[in-house]
Amino acid sequence: MSNPTTITTLDQLRMGQTAHITELTDKGASRHRLMDLGILPGTKVEIEMKSPLADPVAYRIRGAVIALRRLQAQQIKIEIEPTEK
Repeated sequence: MSNPTTITTLDQLRMGQTAHITELTDKGASRHRLMDLGILPGTKVEIEMKSPLADPVAYRIRGAVIALRRLQAQQIKIEIEPTEK
């Protein structure tokens, strides 16, 4: 039996987890910048690496590695895929 999916924000994603973006809550130019980087609803995302203080974090999105600060990641809602036990 698998775990249910979890809805949260990107800053809560942990190493080894995979998620899909569900919504961008940011507004204006910063929202457009994220969308230009391929951060769109339905896109798969996972952590590539973390800096020593965990800010910024590098995420693998659409085959590219994109570093985001915690404040930016808090504006991205995700659905974490369930892990198999």
